[in-house]
Amino acid sequence: MGFGTDRYPRLAIALLVAILVCGTVPATVAAQSDAQTGGTIVVEEGETVDDLEAFGGTVVVHGTVTNDVEAVGGDVTIARTGEVGGDLEGAGGSVTIAGTVDGDVDVGAGSLTITEEGTVGGGVTAGVGSATIDGTIEGDAEIGAETIRLGESASIAGDLRYDGDLEGNTDAVAGDIEEDSSLGVDVAPTIQPFASWLFVAYALAVNLLLGAILLALFPRFSDGVADRVAHSTLRSGLVGVGALIGIPALLLALAITVVGIPLSIAGWFAFALLVWIGLIYGRFAIAAWLLSLIGLGNRWLALVVGLVAFAALSRVPVPIVGEVINLIVLLLGLGALVRGLYSRWRTARGRDRERRVGTGPDEPTVD
Repeated sequence: MGFGTDRYPRLAIALLVAILVCGTVPATVAAQSDAQTGGTIVVEEGETVDDLEAFGGTVVVHGTVTNDVEAVGGDVTIARTGEVGGDLEGAGGSVTIAGTVDGDVDVGAGSLTITEEGTVGGGVTAGVGSATIDGTIEGDAEIGAETIRLGESASIAGDLRYDGDLEGNTDAVAGDIEEDSSLGVDVAPTIQPFASWLFVAYALAVNLLLGAILLALFPRFSDGVADRVAHSTLRSGLVGVGALIGIPALLLALAITVVGIPLSIAGWFAFALLVWIGLIYGRFAIAAWLLSLIGLGNRWLALVVGLVAFAALSRVPVPIVGEVINLIVLLLGLGALVRGLYSRWRTARGRDRERRVGTGPDEPTVD
């Protein structure tokens, strides 16, 4: 399958489809699963879900979550009608509890607010910029914050351990009140592993989608990239190094001139897309080579195995190892991709030259 001059519109359409469809992935995930990703994620009033794992700009629970909620967002809110039967783990710009959480609350955020109507059946652990408690906490509270304000309607049935400036109605605490300077550091919630795994899953889904589009539209070209990685590894790696260093240098030089600034900006977007595709091709090519050693030559299997394996590699708790391997794979994939594009460009240019030579100059007509 060639990349002649008549193929460029097809390539542009494919890339546009990839970008547009990737943008719809959060909404699709949100509609089909309790593990949701998107700009705004809402459990509507009257709606009931078992567990909620959410990663979005805004996460709001108006309905019922029978078990646990793990939410990362700009704003995380358990509304007045919201009910959480288990624990709440939240991270975001702000976390607001105006409804009911039967279990424990574990929060890392810019602010934590428990309104007058809000009730927490267990304990509260929070590392936040500011905390405002006007509602009820039926267990102990451990809060590290710059300011902690207890309202007149606040009620803490257990003990309060805090770090920061404590203000307001300290009589709201039925148990002991203890200042502990270590809470500002140690009280951060366990939401980070969930958030990082959710990001890995989302990135994997997007990469699989783009990879599938590339294999479906350009199967021969994709096989050629894999062959270049397998059979001319060093050359592909060196070309990858050159592209990774040379293209940004060229774009920076282009930005020096006023006329070149718009071209440089467009070039950076194109370069980012090139690197992304190069990384996907690198993972695909390595998996294709390894699978060929055991007699498996299915390109679709190679795509899935490559992307899943390297996504899992990113979670290996060994410093540097994953980053170094991913860099090598990127250089191989990027180099093979650039070589493939250059080869197609040379072929297309040669065909155009042959076409012009074959046509020859126009002969003068005789009246």
